[in-house]
Amino acid sequence: MSDELPAPPDIARDVFAGEAWDRANAFAELLAGPGVVRGLLGPREVPRIWDRHLLNCAVVAEVVPPAARLVDIGSGAGLPGLVLAIVRPDLTVTLLEPLLRRTVFLEECVEALKLDNVEVLRGRAEELAGKRVFDVASARAVAPLDRLLKWAMPLLREGGELIAMKGERAAGELAEAESQLQASGARTAELVTVGRGKVEPPATLVRVVAGRAPEQARRRRRR
Repeated sequence: MSDELPAPPDIARDVFAGEAWDRANAFAELLAGPGVVRGLLGPREVPRIWDRHLLNCAVVAEVVPPAARLVDIGSGAGLPGLVLAIVRPDLTVTLLEPLLRRTVFLEECVEALKLDNVEVLRGRAEELAGKRVFDVASARAVAPLDRLLKWAMPLLREGGELIAMKGERAAGELAEAESQLQASGARTAELVTVGRGKVEPPATLVRVVAGRAPEQARRRRRR
């Protein structure tokens, strides 16, 4: 397998329309170059940057509400958060990442791509809880769903959504997280498929709508 960045597939022009096209190409180059050199992406991933990474993340935008405030937990190389910011300029995106070398890369990408709808924060979700509130939390390959719920739900407004990219493990993780879903006061939790006709296989997400955690509900009743 060649480790060179391939030409973007034809479908990419439809997914990354308008100004997003040049930014997507520039981000692909950043991932294949500095991203690999600094260990944020493995060399074997370079031939799959378009289909497995950029397009697979971009189709998540199908389920993100308009003008949402989105936090990307454990953003890493900016997947999916930076891609969502490119394809959806209406979003306000916070890339949350605890490791310095990754936040430095993300900041360089934001500057190079001239994205004015993105901020980079170095830190953990637990540290941000109670300080900021978001409409959407996204995550990809960060942690099992039960642990991700503990991090994400305190960051969401009531009615906000956790959108977790989970692939073939989605159904299993959703079943295993049942007790944590109840403990976190989730209203609903479901599997969602996006990207039909754009990526193969289509991307599988877990979407959880935040309610009020049981202890919060009890405190409100006491008042």
